[in-house]
Amino acid sequence: QVQLVESGGGLVQAGGSLRLSCGASGRTFANYDMGWFRQAPGKEREFVASIRWSDSNTYYTDSVKGRFTISRDNAKNTVYLQMNSLKPEDTAVYYCATASRSYYSLDPNTKSEYAYWGQGTQVTVSS
Repeated sequence: QVQLVESGGGLVQAGGSLRLSCGASGRTFANYDMGWFRQAPGKEREFVASIRWSDSNTYYTDSVKGRFTISRDNAKNTVYLQMNSLKPEDTAVYYCATASRSYYSLDPNTKSEYAYWGQGTQVTVSS
């Protein structure tokens, strides 16, 4: 049973930073692409960032480029999302997700490519 557990969310002022963590269990973490998505109230869940299993290449949505950094520690079965220069529009529930297939490079910003999701962690940025 694959489990993803996010942590690190909270309330921060605009311009501040947070680091989200997502711990994975139930399979060999290193063999799977990982991604972060977010969902603001009344909006659809949207892609934020992803990282490849194969070469740790990273992908970002345009609105977070230069501010957010995704990374992974395969020894700890954990993926991180470092968020700097936060803006009120970054307020959302943040979810980590992973593919169902190992050794597979998924289309990073396609939700249907991700089979497993965490429960989410709330990030609130005040102005």
